[in-house]
Parts: sequence; structure tokens; C-alpha cells
Amino acid sequence: MLSISSPGRFGRRDMLRIGTLGLGGLALPQLLASVAAGKSSARPVTGKSVIFLFMHGGPSQTETFDPKMSAPVENRSVTGEIPTKIPGITFGSTFPKLASLADKLAIVRSFKTGDSNHDIKPIVGKATLGANMGSLYSRVVGASDPDTGLPTNAALFPRAVNPKAGEAVKQFGLFEATGTLGNTYAPFVPGGGGSLQKDMQLVMEPGRVDDRRNLLAGLDRIRRDLDARRELAGVDKLQDQAFQTILGGAAKAFDLSQEDPKTIARYDTEPLIRPDQISRKWNNHPRYVDNAQTLGKLLLLARRLCEAGCGFVTVTTNFVWDMHADNNNAGVEEGMQYMGRPFDHAVSAFIEDCAARGLSDDILLVATGEIGRTPRINARGGRDNWGGLTPLLLSGGGLKMGQVIGQSDRIAGEPATDPWTSENLLATVMHTLLDIGQVRLQTGLPQDLLRVLTTPAPIAGLM
Repeated sequence: MLSISSPGRFGRRDMLRIGTLGLGGLALPQLLASVAAGKSSARPVTGKSVIFLFMHGGPSQTETFDPKMSAPVENRSVTGEIPTKIPGITFGSTFPKLASLADKLAIVRSFKTGDSNHDIKPIVGKATLGANMGSLYSRVVGASDPDTGLPTNAALFPRAVNPKAGEAVKQFGLFEATGTLGNTYAPFVPGGGGSLQKDMQLVMEPGRVDDRRNLLAGLDRIRRDLDARRELAGVDKLQDQAFQTILGGAAKAFDLSQEDPKTIARYDTEPLIRPDQISRKWNNHPRYVDNAQTLGKLLLLARRLCEAGCGFVTVTTNFVWDMHADNNNAGVEEGMQYMGRPFDHAVSAFIEDCAARGLSDDILLVATGEIGRTPRINARGGRDNWGGLTPLLLSGGGLKMGQVIGQSDRIAGEPATDPWTSENLLATVMHTLLDIGQVRLQTGLPQDLLRVLTTPAPIAGLM
């Protein structure tokens, strides 16, 4: 447990407690000592990271990346289509920026999650042993990065960047689930609780909430106090290194003010949708507002975490892609105005930012939901739940971009070519993050974990 006392009570004895956010139970000072001695076991990593942008609620395949404008009017995209940079390929018209970046995308048109249930597959489901996909990765490589001390697995909800946002929607599944792997490998959830965040708690004064802002403020205050009193004098070098790792790397990674204001403005989706532009007919309209206000900054924060050593980041803006046109949800045409434009802006900003920073091959972005939507528009102008086809977008990670993989049938209801499933998506992610050959040789891993990591094939044509 990272347990830093209030400045007035801090002493050298407390230094022994710093950095115990373990790599599979190994405290950070011990880990650094092991590395220094050349005894640290090799981690089977590729050096890449994955950001999984979960489109909670189930995005429509037709209004996103498979418009089917030649289909009957009740099936085709209600938002029309827009040509992309790939000849002959169109997207739904609310994605003009992504259409211009299609050479940096891979779209899978034959991906299916298998049923029409609202849950949080494929990020947490049968294919992932009931654990967050990032928890599988952490179980292999350890719960924290040995160089920065950051968690290897994090989950970002709207409150990570806006404390006034609504609480994370968890009635359809727990994003922090670890299955049988144990809570050590749960995602770190800044600003939103979670067991790993409690393990990184900064103990300051009674009643203080251990959220991201208090963490940053507390670390800054302790750093100033220690500098003034020179408390670090005489402390073991490796313990000092561990302490500075926590104070420096962790704090800066979560601090968006470290970014160039122009970069923050480029990502910012808040100006796109004002609250008064969203019809109050829909009982869940605050979720649309949360999405518009936080999506871009969540992706920016995710990029920062990956740069700092976090291997897997889940990003979601709550249950917003459900478009039944009923008492709780907008229809497809209206809903895509609320969701399509922020998604287009934020994802394109991320792709361009990564390219400018030379990170395109280092970070893989995956965007999909738990289901797709019915190929036929319902009588109210909405689309209902559909498990036969789910839109899937990938970008970066050193994979082969500028292509469409697989085809759907004439109304975008089922794959017309061999289907790709959640198991194949998991394999694609893990082959990006891990040297699977080394994983097979690693001792001490559960057999069911080895099975799901090494048996399924990645989506063909990407690797």
C-alpha cells in the first residue's frame, strides 16, 4: 500500500512503505534493487499500449462504418454517408474527420459479439474470464510498471476529468472486475474509487477523499515539505528512486495541466454539444452532456498514461450509445448528433496527436461496444439491440491500417464473410501487448489464463 503520512508526521520509517504498489506483489524499492542487480525476470512485453474505447450501450453499425445506402430505406443509414480516404469505402456522415483519416484506420465489418444483451462484453465477459481485459495483461506483466511505478491497467470514467460528471454506470457490468485473478490486478480508477486506487491512497488528514486532485495536491505539498526539511538525506538510494518515481511519474501522468493548452483545446469535445442543445425529452440526457464534456479529455488522459508506462487503459463515457427512440433514449438520427460528432472529433484528435508525437505504432486504439443495432429502423425512428453485428474500429499499434476487414450482408445484419468474435479481438490486443511465445514459457500463470491468451487467433490481416 502506498501510504504517505501528513507532512508533519513524515519520517524515514515511512519511506519503507512507499512504492509497495507491487509488480505481482514485489514492492517498488525491491523491484528497483532487483533490476539494478540484473536479477529481474524478463517481462514478456512488446513495449506497446492499448486504449480500449468502449462505446457503452451498443453503437449502430449502419450509422458508423457500414452505411449500406444501397439497401432499402428502412435499413440504410439515416444519417447518410460520406466518402473516406479509402476508395469505395464510406462512413456515416457524422464522421467527416475520421473519413479523412481512414488510411490510419482498420474497420472490421464482420465482427459480432454473439448476443443482444446489454452488458460490457467484450471488455469484460466470457472471452476475458469475467475480468477486465487489462487485468489479464496485468496478471502476466505485474500490477505496476517497473520504470514509472504507474499501474499497468487503468479505467477512465467521466469523473476522471470532470468531478461534476455522473457516476459510472455499472448496472450492466463491473469494469473493474478481475474474475478469479484477484483484486491486485483490478484497473486503477482515478476519481472513481476502485480497490487499486485505495491501495495507492495518500493518507493526509481525516475526511479527505483520495481522488486524483487530492493525490496531486498532497504529493506536491509533501515534495515541498521534504525539500525544505531535507528529509531524504541519507535515505537508501533505491528507496529514494522509488519515492521519486511515485512523486514524479504518477503525479505528472494524471495532470492534464502539464499539456500544451493548444493540445487540450484540440481534444476538447465540450464546445461541440451544449446542454441546451440536447432534448430534455430523454430522461438520460445528462449522459449525453457528460459524453460531450469529457470524451476528448479522457482520450488525452489515456494517451498520457500510456506514455508514462500504463499498458492498458479502458475509456468509457457511460451508457450513451443506446438509441431505441423510447422514453429513455434518443432515436438514431438525433442520437448520432449527440454521439457521432464528439466521437469523430476526439478520436481524430487522438490519431493526429499520436502521429505528431511518433506514437502511432506504440499505442493501439480499439473502439467497439457490447452489441450493434437492428438493421431495420423501428417505428419510432430508433434501432433496437442486435448481437448479429457490432462495429469495430482499430488504429495504430503497428498493425496494418487503411483497410476494411470482412463484409456484412446486404442490410448489415450478419457477417457475409467469416465472422470475427470477442475471442479474436482479445487475441489481437494481447498479441499487440505481449510476446505470446514468452507467455507460453512463463511459469506460475493460471491454465485458464494461458488458454485464452494463447489459443484464439488474432483478426486476420491486421498483424
